[in-house]
Amino acid sequence: MSKSRTISWVLMAAAVAGLGYFGWQKYYGQEASAQADAQKRAPVRTAVPVKIAPVEKADFPVFLTGLGTVQGFNTVVVRTRVDGQINKIAFQEGQFVKEGDTLVEIDPRPFQAALDQATAKKAQDEANLANANLDLQRYTKLGEFATRQQTDTQRSTVAQLTAQIQADAAAIYNAQTQLDYATVKAPISGVVGLRQVDIGNIVNAATQTGIVSIAQIEPIAVIFTAPEDQLPDIKAALAASPPKTIALSTDGKRVLSTGTLSLINNQVDTTSGTIRLKAVFDNKDHALWPGQSVSTRLLITTLKDATVVPDDAIQHGTDGLYAFAVTPENKAELRKIKSTRSIDGRSVVDEGLSPGEQVITAGQYKVQPGTLVSTAVASSDPAQAKVTQE
Repeated sequence: MSKSRTISWVLMAAAVAGLGYFGWQKYYGQEASAQADAQKRAPVRTAVPVKIAPVEKADFPVFLTGLGTVQGFNTVVVRTRVDGQINKIAFQEGQFVKEGDTLVEIDPRPFQAALDQATAKKAQDEANLANANLDLQRYTKLGEFATRQQTDTQRSTVAQLTAQIQADAAAIYNAQTQLDYATVKAPISGVVGLRQVDIGNIVNAATQTGIVSIAQIEPIAVIFTAPEDQLPDIKAALAASPPKTIALSTDGKRVLSTGTLSLINNQVDTTSGTIRLKAVFDNKDHALWPGQSVSTRLLITTLKDATVVPDDAIQHGTDGLYAFAVTPENKAELRKIKSTRSIDGRSVVDEGLSPGEQVITAGQYKVQPGTLVSTAVASSDPAQAKVTQE
């Protein structure tokens, strides 16, 4: 009895131990599994990919931008100075002509005839003068046998014929000038426009319509305006040396030519509060054309050792301008900044950033202050783009 009772107790203890182990395994095993699943579902803190650029110290040119119109350095409407029929047109529309080139020939026969007539009249008067001089010599040799009245009259005749020859010379010069005017020549070098007459037309010196216009394009001028409050800076730049002026396409993306400011107009336009300026360009490649609209940039000063960042780094907020700087721990740090000047994708930062720091230029919309970031180094080959996970 005692032995069997002992075996029963041992079996009961083993059963209880087995049930206890099974219950512990089921309970704590489920809890461990739940903790593992929760860890898998928990968000993992990852770095936000952004693009960055350095804050640089550089010389920053300060340009005054505006809009202007190209005009010929000199523009001439060619008109005839004599009346007549056009026999020849010696130019083509749009042609570049040099000063002194023949443009139009007018029928020269009437003017040649007038010149021949004046020349013949002078020859006739010279012959009369020669005869009068001989008579004067004869009266002088006669001495007391010739009356004083005869001698004085002959001397007066010689003087009259001498004056007549001078008038004949003036008439010849005038006739030659009129004949020269029958050949219309270019008064300046430049590009001719559309002609207003054809061969066979009768032209008249009294008419206001010209034969053709010529615009000088080497050099060429650009007239543009600037606000009157910029006048002191412009005058100071012009006093030092003719400031650099750049002419660009109207969208501001393509440089057409580079020249210098030549003058400031003598008065401010009170209706618009602007001052007119004139810049001169060599224009050897004819990139500028009279009447063309252009954007202008006038260099008024250069800021030395300015703090410069890309425009993409600057953001606009309700409290003003700001930028995200990258800390040594690769975290985004919001910086309030002040910027007054910007051109060609770069801006000058007066406050808030220092040269040598890194600023975020792309991906700011995913970044908050304190966000961990990773930087991407751009490459010309996309396959070789290197991404450094910090």
